[in-house]
Amino acid sequence: MRVLLTGGGTGGHIYPALALAEELRARGVEDLLYVGTAEGMEARLVPAAGLPFAVVTARKFSRGRKRDLLTAAGGVAAGFGQAFRLLRRFRPQVVVGTGGYVCAPVVLAASLSGIPTVLHEQNAVPGLTNRLLASFVSVVCTTFDESARRFPPGTQTCHTGLPVRREVWQLTREEAVTRLGLDPLKKTVLAVGGSLGARRLNEAMLAVHRYWQGSREVQILHVTGEADHADFLRRLKEAGIYPAKSGNITVVSYLHHLPQALAASDLVVARAGASFLAEVTARGVAAVLVPYPFAAENHQEYNARALLRAGACEMILERDLTPQGLLEKVRALVMDDRKREDMAARSRALGRPEAGQRILEVLWEVAGNTGFDAGIR
Repeated sequence: MRVLLTGGGTGGHIYPALALAEELRARGVEDLLYVGTAEGMEARLVPAAGLPFAVVTARKFSRGRKRDLLTAAGGVAAGFGQAFRLLRRFRPQVVVGTGGYVCAPVVLAASLSGIPTVLHEQNAVPGLTNRLLASFVSVVCTTFDESARRFPPGTQTCHTGLPVRREVWQLTREEAVTRLGLDPLKKTVLAVGGSLGARRLNEAMLAVHRYWQGSREVQILHVTGEADHADFLRRLKEAGIYPAKSGNITVVSYLHHLPQALAASDLVVARAGASFLAEVTARGVAAVLVPYPFAAENHQEYNARALLRAGACEMILERDLTPQGLLEKVRALVMDDRKREDMAARSRALGRPEAGQRILEVLWEVAGNTGFDAGIR
């Protein structure tokens, strides 16, 4: 089977596609091609994962000025022609889009070429690109069951969950701690700003670092994001916090092996991107979530509230975020083993480690390779 994957811009669109590629390869499917833009994170992450990578032109649609809209339309038009040429050369049996504006020319060209197409929507509130494409594709796979009603009438949907890398749930804590060079006897707080960083969240974490600097019971692994890393290190120094001397604080700009960090963690402090939350719940880790308020359609808050309703996290809206308030929530959960472990169990109950297999079943069905019912509705 020949499968073309497309999606990009942020890790939230890329990692589900990479997880799906991992599932396909585990089942002997090697004819894979990933299509993205030259500017997006996918241009770095996809080749690093050992996948063939091709580039098309695409631009983000803006709800603002007409000039921006025309520029985006021009980018889609150019990418549309490039996508047609890629499709003729690679001849996929099915095309899968995981979100981001690069999906527009690729998925639309595939649909108009009569190639079975599948979209995956990570968030509780679908993104603009996926809503526009939904009427052209064979089926939309959803992470949250509630998002199905937000697509145009007549859209074929299937609730699959979000595919995550197998390493997320297969690694033991002992293996992860050893690989990361952490102390196995200390509780681990993992703070993640997201693939592009989170300045407000990073700033609030200063109080957490100050409180536990040099602790013999707690260690902190903080992934700042590349954009905010240098500024955050400066703020740490100004606050008299020295990770290298503390013995229990690690601050990095980016972590390629985030599944290892999750496996080593007792508590996560993070934004509420759907891809990361899928890994958090597949692993079953308690969390304090601070949704990014400027995400399209405020989808991160909807994502976080889905976990909050299940008792799988604490949530702080960014307008209410203060260093002391974050410290109080983190400290309460770190110190209360029973509450934290109950929250972790509720998180694990939401996890869908089988999501990749479910999406593969959908691919087989739309490509006409089986006669079983994948649950498409």
